[in-house]
Amino acid sequence: MEELRIIRLALLGIGTVGGGVYEILKRQQGEMARKLGVTVEVAKILVHNKNKKRDGIDASLLTDNWKEILEDDSIQIVVEVMGGIEPARTCILEALRAGKHVVTANKDLLADYGRELLDTAREHNCDLLFEAAVAGGIPIIRPLKQCLAGNHMTEILGIVNGTTNYILTKMTAEGMEYREALAKATELGYAEADPAADVEGYDAGRKMAIMASIAFHSRVTFSDVYTEGITGITSADIAYARELGCVIKLLGVASNTEEGIEVGVYPMLISTSHPLASVNDVFNAVFVHGDAVDDAMFMGRGAGALPTGSAVVGDIFDIARNIRAGATGRIHCTCYKELPIKAVGDMRHKYFLRLWAEDKPGVLSSIASVFGSNGVSIAQMIQRNKRGDLAELVFITDRVQGRHFQDSLTILEGLSVIKEIASVLRVHSA
Repeated sequence: MEELRIIRLALLGIGTVGGGVYEILKRQQGEMARKLGVTVEVAKILVHNKNKKRDGIDASLLTDNWKEILEDDSIQIVVEVMGGIEPARTCILEALRAGKHVVTANKDLLADYGRELLDTAREHNCDLLFEAAVAGGIPIIRPLKQCLAGNHMTEILGIVNGTTNYILTKMTAEGMEYREALAKATELGYAEADPAADVEGYDAGRKMAIMASIAFHSRVTFSDVYTEGITGITSADIAYARELGCVIKLLGVASNTEEGIEVGVYPMLISTSHPLASVNDVFNAVFVHGDAVDDAMFMGRGAGALPTGSAVVGDIFDIARNIRAGATGRIHCTCYKELPIKAVGDMRHKYFLRLWAEDKPGVLSSIASVFGSNGVSIAQMIQRNKRGDLAELVFITDRVQGRHFQDSLTILEGLSVIKEIASVLRVHSA
């Protein structure tokens, strides 16, 4: 009987995700041979302090010397789960140049340096896989690159940040204000002490850059993604959304239009009939549209040790199969187009505008005149609440270029009869 081949790997980091990967690999030891035709074992784990006690981790595997891994020719796969830009970028580049295959969960790195890393992998005939970088345990990178490769993809909608989805769910279901819901998310460990990357949309923006690049075959970096967060959302906005048959979600939106790529992250009103509207709490989902498959949605847990570790181990197994078959380096950067990225002012959306104005004759006609002179069509108007001699007005526009809506907003802010622009949100339109 042929001796079973062992493929050795090194983990760079043993934090939340690294710990999840380590645990899953241990769970899979009994089935690996039948699944892969080989077995995968952890040979080294790179840490800052190898003397620190880590429960459940074999201390003999720990090293604080990257060169021990880089110069060990028996290690064929490097799994980067330490995060950040450096030293992760340098380690990945050096590993690829040494002929080692790489799995990473590093969205920050891929959103800005994806082309460099993928080009280096191609030059050295190595695999570079990153399923865990976008939606944790939800498979989306491989489907876009392989399963849906026969499609011309035109749209991606994503709820790709669990923290903000949890906060908005609490605000919607329990009537909480933003600060109260954020405090609850922090208490449960869903929000960091500094939640800016989540609540300002930066985390989702990096993920959308990666997905748009793959889906539309044209490089999109994080700096191309316009981001708005959820810090200004109030219970009043939630209530009006409900009245309009919608919920508010922080959506990553990427569209492949004839004029170029539109990509952004914003809190948006989305119809309760849309599949994404029922994705709640810390769950994530990605909704895509292709010319052949039509609509498809991928949903699950977008973060956490085991869900994210699941995606990382899936990539490890893929590489192990490729090594066994002598078929590494098959799929690299798929960005063979150079499509323009549209400026936010050129993107077309419907808008939700809530404001407080003097409650007297002529105010509505003044507002309508401002909109009309800037080519903004009003689809719906609600006047419900009063505060002294002020009236709360809500407008829903038809689709309009962002710069025309912004021009209207600038003029409205200068009118003496307008006392407060309370909220401006986009409205998803199918």
